[in-house]
Amino acid sequence: MTKLWGGRFDGKNEAWVDEFGASIPFDQLLAHQDIAGSLAHVKMLGKTGILTAAEATTIADGLKAVAEKITSGEYQFTIENEDVHLNIESFLHEEIGPVAGKLHTARSRNDQVATDMHLYLKEVLQDVVTKIAALRTVLVKKASDNIETIMPGYTHLQHAQPISFAHHLLAYYGMLTRDQERFTENLKRADISPLGCAALAGTTFPIDREFSAAELGFSAIYQNSLDGVSDRDFILEFLSNASILMMHLSRFCEEIILWCSHEFKFVQLTDTFSTGSSIMPQKKNPDMAELIRGKAGRTYGNLLGLLTVMKGLPLAYNKDLQEDKEGMFDSAHTILSSLEIMAGMVASMTVNVQHMAESTEKDFSNATELADYLAAKGMPFRQAHEIVGKLVLSCTQQGSYLQDVPLTQYQEISPLITADIYEALQSRTAVKRRHTLGGTGFDQVALQVEKAQQELGSH
Repeated sequence: MTKLWGGRFDGKNEAWVDEFGASIPFDQLLAHQDIAGSLAHVKMLGKTGILTAAEATTIADGLKAVAEKITSGEYQFTIENEDVHLNIESFLHEEIGPVAGKLHTARSRNDQVATDMHLYLKEVLQDVVTKIAALRTVLVKKASDNIETIMPGYTHLQHAQPISFAHHLLAYYGMLTRDQERFTENLKRADISPLGCAALAGTTFPIDREFSAAELGFSAIYQNSLDGVSDRDFILEFLSNASILMMHLSRFCEEIILWCSHEFKFVQLTDTFSTGSSIMPQKKNPDMAELIRGKAGRTYGNLLGLLTVMKGLPLAYNKDLQEDKEGMFDSAHTILSSLEIMAGMVASMTVNVQHMAESTEKDFSNATELADYLAAKGMPFRQAHEIVGKLVLSCTQQGSYLQDVPLTQYQEISPLITADIYEALQSRTAVKRRHTLGGTGFDQVALQVEKAQQELGSH
């Protein structure tokens, strides 16, 4: 088969060379966008008189027929035609004959593929924003049901201070809110049309770039043709945002995995998001959470891969840029499926409210309460910190806890301590009293939930 670009060549590539250079195994995912771009381009060619009205209509009708036959499976992509663009142009030749060759007037595969990827990523970004909003909604619902559910707060994975479980969930809501903002900003960079930049220098034909951009729903065009065909910043931005999102999901999954363990027993996942063991009949593994945690690594790899491809490329187009697509497709699929799984997993998750609360009663997460109690009564905090630290050491050695210490012993430590200390040491009291703005106090968490509901409602 003669290549559509083969006029300059008198030899024929070996099949394995064609296979190495072809992108059709993966860029066929852009078929819908490629035909949309071609329809806008040919409409512009007809409007400007570069093609006759009859030619433009014939080509447009042919493209629509090709689209239908690709969808039905009647047309099959081939390695011989290298990429999605040449495959579709070949199909168009079958439909309408030699006039199909006029479609590529005033256009290059360089601006064509860039346009396809802008269109593809615009669609993906809108879907990602929608799915992040859905997960944020799930988190807020779960938080609203657990405002007064008490759990240990951790630093260094050690019990630190008791907090509201809703407060913990809303921390992830905050992360996802920033993620959604980043992807929304990403849309601005994806919403720029490179169509008409041609190979690198524009074209001698009197095209109307603003018209074709408007036809495709772009809000702007690239002002520099070299930049238009060589820019992949919008993809790098997407891959970076995807990596940050997956990092957030991975952190949350790590906690869910811990919470499901026999040692924690804080939550239970439904069978839908769990699997068993081939040898241990008792096992119920949080595999979906583990997979999301693992898939964070592949999104990081996709980002690093494209950064490395781009770092040494001179302007304008280079074949290296063929490597910009697979990572983009893979990360898009990964984050969209991960967001969907995450939303279902959290929504159906059972919270072991009583066990969470009990886990704050046989520990020293109330030590700060005693130090704050003494500081509030006038003792310098550093002195209070030292006194409480020594008392914790003594309790640890004796196998007791701060709430077990007799009042007489407390008053030997400091006459500032009275019977109300036992109320202050209770986990519920400790959480309730932390009512500074953004704190874990029940009233503050309720305000956070209310604000989040308003934010979600406004979107």
